[in-house]
Amino acid sequence: MSTTSGSAKWQGGIKDGKGAISTKSGALNDYPYGFSSRFEGKAGSNPEELVGAAHAACFTMALSLILGEAKLTAEHMETKADVTLEKQGDGFAVTSIHLTLNAKIPGAEDTKFQELAGKAKEGCPISKLLNTKITLDAKLQ
Repeated sequence: MSTTSGSAKWQGGIKDGKGAISTKSGALNDYPYGFSSRFEGKAGSNPEELVGAAHAACFTMALSLILGEAKLTAEHMETKADVTLEKQGDGFAVTSIHLTLNAKIPGAEDTKFQELAGKAKEGCPISKLLNTKITLDAKLQ
């Protein structure tokens, strides 16, 4: 088992405050985030973007493993995770994540590819972590 970490700092109020996100690896080091980057499309990151990147990475790695078990190797896979944040009652909730995968896998038939991609969607650790609707659109080139 492994344990890693991410961290966040914050100062100020919700709208005028400023935050910084860091990861143990240093991939992010005091990267800015705040209300404006989360809700107004301004520069900086936000939690939903980071969840999307984590989910896309996890799903794609899981599919690589599953493909290998089926004696297939991807020449190229690219996954995008669209994370939807919606107002619910007095707060907000991530209501869905839609994965879009484009893959080139020599020797793969689409029916088998769809089955394996679905298995990766259900089985990757980040999918298991999230309590939201997860959909997948997988295209084999």
